[in-house]
Amino acid sequence: MTTVVKRATPAAIAVLRQATALWPKRKKASDGLLPSAAHLSQSPNSDHNTGLAVDLTDDPANGVDCKDIYQRLQNDIRVKYLIFKGKIWSKEKGEHTYKGGNPHNKHLHISIKTQYAKDDSNWFSWMGVPPKKK
Repeated sequence: MTTVVKRATPAAIAVLRQATALWPKRKKASDGLLPSAAHLSQSPNSDHNTGLAVDLTDDPANGVDCKDIYQRLQNDIRVKYLIFKGKIWSKEKGEHTYKGGNPHNKHLHISIKTQYAKDDSNWFSWMGVPPKKK
């Protein structure tokens, strides 16, 4: 069983902070870092339980096009796997149908490799340098 942490990793937190800095009007309804009690019971091995996962709300109208981000993050060495619109991708297995209970239609799930847990560098490099933290 996976140990549950009480804090998201700096890398996971950076995804949401950087997205908000780039797209300040973005919707956040499906954003997520740490698991709920229901998520823990349904997905005891989820990377959310270790702080190594983040959910980013899909909001193309306000700049956050998770279809595009899903494709672009496949080139990021920090990514363990991605889930979006019923598909899961990892470097080792490529893309295939996701068989979990939530197809991730409203958000992109990003799982981060353990060795990059503290890496809070730019997740959206194709957008240029993200605005500075205030």
